[in-house]
Amino acid sequence: MAITSEFFFPSSDGKTLIHVNQWTPSERRILGVVQIAHGVAEYGARYAPFARFLCGHGFVVVANDHLGHGQSLIPGGPMVYLGEKDGWWNVVDDMECLRSRVAKVFPDRPYFLFGHSMGSFLSRTHLIRYPGRLDGCILCGTGHQSPALIAGGKLIADREIRRLGKKAFSARADDLAFGAYNKAFAPTRTRFDWVSASEENVDAYIADPLCGGDTTLGLFRDMLDGLSYITRQSNMDKMDADLPVFFIAGDQDPVGDMGKGVRKAHDCFKKAGIRDLSIKLYHGLRHEILNEASRQYVYRDVLDWLEARA
Repeated sequence: MAITSEFFFPSSDGKTLIHVNQWTPSERRILGVVQIAHGVAEYGARYAPFARFLCGHGFVVVANDHLGHGQSLIPGGPMVYLGEKDGWWNVVDDMECLRSRVAKVFPDRPYFLFGHSMGSFLSRTHLIRYPGRLDGCILCGTGHQSPALIAGGKLIADREIRRLGKKAFSARADDLAFGAYNKAFAPTRTRFDWVSASEENVDAYIADPLCGGDTTLGLFRDMLDGLSYITRQSNMDKMDADLPVFFIAGDQDPVGDMGKGVRKAHDCFKKAGIRDLSIKLYHGLRHEILNEASRQYVYRDVLDWLEARA
């Protein structure tokens, strides 16, 4: 059984309250803590089934809503927006603030970070900016974009921001960022077929008012800055070489270039000297492997990895 709770803490942006969901084991000895960093245009509570599973095996789970997501909306700002200035870095600092707060409550337990999609890129930023703070990291649905692709995206984003402003939505920028993802699955049923092979999950995603919102130009530009940061080898070399890292993704996930981008990220971590590296690509699964019909196998693999290091 899990004891569920919610709380807020002040964001690094100085004006927003960050919402957090927490699941705590009620009948088991606590083995460790898992902090979840969610993806773009979703929120922490979507991970409740996964959190309850981990909780049932002795792990405390916390998941905050990033700036501009879920219940962490910036005053006066739209959804899927990280703020006018330093958005990416504020989100990463919020993640570290949450880690510090929760670690003080469970000081003698190993602490793990689980990042999905945009959350995996934020987690990789955290590993560089805050080395030595974690006991392990799982990167789910990640990728590794080329410098040329990132530079091209920045040019388009900057042009569109001058035209429309950071809080606006741009169809051109959105097509550049996400448009190609669905093309691999044509003919498509919805614009979010790339999210999951499970039609039930895709329909639930579309029906959820807190999911799939229009990505603002500001967030798009902030993410490109983050991608530049995490793909620079000199930055990756700053990570804790003793940190265990587990890469997981569907081999039909376009965010990870159908596995090729995940392997590239894995190889860059190896080049950076990370010694305990694991990778698993799930056959036939797309982006949200935690929500696919065969998710129980992913859950089990994650649990096995955590228990071996807790």
